[in-house]
Amino acid sequence: MNTPLQIKCPTCKQTVEWSEQSKFKPFCSARCKLIDLGEWATETHKIPGEEVFLDHDDKILK
Repeated sequence: MNTPLQIKCPTCKQTVEWSEQSKFKPFCSARCKLIDLGEWATETHKIPGEEVFLDHDDKILK
């Protein structure tokens, strides 16, 4: 039998088993999942790059 992959929760660094039983993977809990979501929403986490502005017709302006 294969041993499930062990990863670290991105939020609290607790060890998480990557398996069907881990319903919040890659997070250890709903709390850590929501903390991460909040960090993206407040732009604490963001993907680097140039800002994109849309005109009134939702066309990307360059």
